[in-house]
This record gives sequence, C-alpha cells and structure tokens, in this order.
Amino acid sequence: MEFGIAMATAADAWKLVQRAEALGFSSAWFYDTQMLSADCFVAMGAAAVKTERIRLGTGVLIPSNRIAPVTANALASLNQLAPGRIDFGVGTGFTGRRAMGLGAMKLADMEDYIRVVRGLLNDEMLEAEFEGQRRKIKFLNPELGLINTRDAIPLHVSAYGPKSRALVAKLGAGWLNFVGDVDTAVTSLAGMRQSWTDAGRTLDDLSATEFALGCVLADGEPFDSPRALAQAGPRAAVVLHRAADEAIAGLPNSSGLPAAAAEAVAGYVAHAMNYQPADAKYLENHRGHLMFLKAEERQFVTAELIRDTSFTATEGELKNRLGDLRDAGYDQFTIQIVPGQEDAIEDWGRIRQAFA
Repeated sequence: MEFGIAMATAADAWKLVQRAEALGFSSAWFYDTQMLSADCFVAMGAAAVKTERIRLGTGVLIPSNRIAPVTANALASLNQLAPGRIDFGVGTGFTGRRAMGLGAMKLADMEDYIRVVRGLLNDEMLEAEFEGQRRKIKFLNPELGLINTRDAIPLHVSAYGPKSRALVAKLGAGWLNFVGDVDTAVTSLAGMRQSWTDAGRTLDDLSATEFALGCVLADGEPFDSPRALAQAGPRAAVVLHRAADEAIAGLPNSSGLPAAAAEAVAGYVAHAMNYQPADAKYLENHRGHLMFLKAEERQFVTAELIRDTSFTATEGELKNRLGDLRDAGYDQFTIQIVPGQEDAIEDWGRIRQAFA
C-alpha cells in the first residue's frame, strides 16, 4: 500500500511536498477550497518544479470553481512541468461549496465536465456549452510544447453514494474515499467493488485511495491532547459542521453520528444557530474547516469524537488499522497534514516505512 499526503493548500506547500517526497510518500493532494486556502494550481506549479518523483493531484477539484477548458489547460500546463506526475481528482463539492452556502453540484453536470476535460487532454475536438450555446473547442497549439497532452493524466473521482460510485465505475476512474474509521472504510470499499463489477470491470483495475486525518499518539497520550486536538480535531469538527448545515439550511448530512457524540453535536448546532450574519451562518460554521478548531468549537470536540472520527491512536495501533485497510484492498492511505502541524509528517513517515 502506498502513502500520500493531503493539505489545505498553501502557496508554499512545496516545502511540505518536498519533505513528503524525501520520506517516500507517493502522492500529494491539494484541496480546491477557494474561500479557505490558497489556489491549488498555483501551489501545484511550485511543487512541480521543486520535486522530482512524487505525484501531484487535485484532491479534489470542484467543477463549479472554473470552466472545463481552464482546468484542462491548467492540468496540461502542470504536466509540462512534471511530465506524467499529475492526477486529476474531482468531486461534486463539499467544503469549497458549503463555504459559500451551496450544496453539492449535480452528478450529471460533473460527468459532462469530466468529459470535456478528458477530451481536451486527449487532443480531441469536442462540443461544450458556454453561456447557453454549444461550441466546438480543442487545444490549438499543443505541438508548441507550452502544455503537455502526451503523458497521461489519470482521473480520480470522490464518491460516497451508490450513484457516484456507479459513475466511478462507468468512467473507469480511480476512487477517492474520505472516512474516519476502518469499518466504514471497508464497507464503503465493498460497495465500490460491487459497482465496479456491475459495470463489467475487473477488480484488479480498481484503484482505491482512503483520505483521513489523525494523530500518532505517544503511549498514554489522551485523544484530546493538544497535539491530537490540533491534528485530528479539525476532522472531528466536520461532524459538527455537517450537522449545523443540515439545521441551518437543510443541506444533506452524510456523516454518521457516533452515539457518544450526540450531546456535543446538539450543543454545537444550538451554538451555530446564533452565528452572524443571520443570512450567512455558513461563513462562521465553515471557518477553519479541516484546518483548525475555532475557539468556541473546542468544548464540543471531545476525546470520544476524535477517537471515533479520525485515525488517532498509538503507532502500533495505527499500523494494525492501516494493515486492515491494505488487506481489504485499499491501494493508498492519504493523511492530511494540518496547517501549523507540518512536523506530524515525520510521525506518519515512520508508519509509511513499516509498509515499504
């Protein structure tokens, strides 16, 4: 099983990616969350010229953030800087859209977006819709070497439900999954495998990547230690943010609610109902999402919530959990490194070494 890192993108993320490469990580995934972090393509460009081997991917790009030809051009431009090391990860949008008060985009719209991006990267002429009109488009000067459409850019799709998993299988894409415990990860993979075989595909061709946050605890260190709160607390807070989104705007809540967290989640939702401005509570709700704990969130992010929603445990226990993921069929485990906690990559590098 390979190991990757994910990050809330920073303009100088190349420093972290460079260290990940030195430690043997195979991939670096850059979040596309324009209201929370830096632009993914700017950061990937810097990382492309500062590294030599590690793969660089959008993890995940949100189609509504930019038109398809712009995305295809950006990917092909990166591919010129780091030939054959670029991955196109895409999803219908959670963080990047909810931070603007929006729900996920339609699956059919994402599929058509992917069609256009992939077609352009394959040097095809195709039709796409712009401003209500359909127009033929293609890259006009790929032979000049300003972009690279020669080396393949693999597609990876973030998918959680049956319909999105079916799309992954239909497209023959890599599968990206984001959960916080082994049992859910294994169950999700079983669903993805079923969708894959239903589409007539061979399981050997399925690529499965698990995204997570967590903290490598020292022996006896509590789940709510300062380090654990900083490194894994932002993942636990996602449960709070989703519950508040549902209460504030009726947006779907796909996060399971650990029984031990019910009281804490209810308390946060009641707190979030007072966020201002009244017509944009989502702004404060998602401030710091997957990056840091807001001061007022701390009372609701309990040791139990961190334990149940993240890969937080001692080094030995984490090795056992990741071994279970590998044995279940995951090809890559990707750990997010939280801003200000870059040294955590050393802990995860030791765990990666055990699977080398």
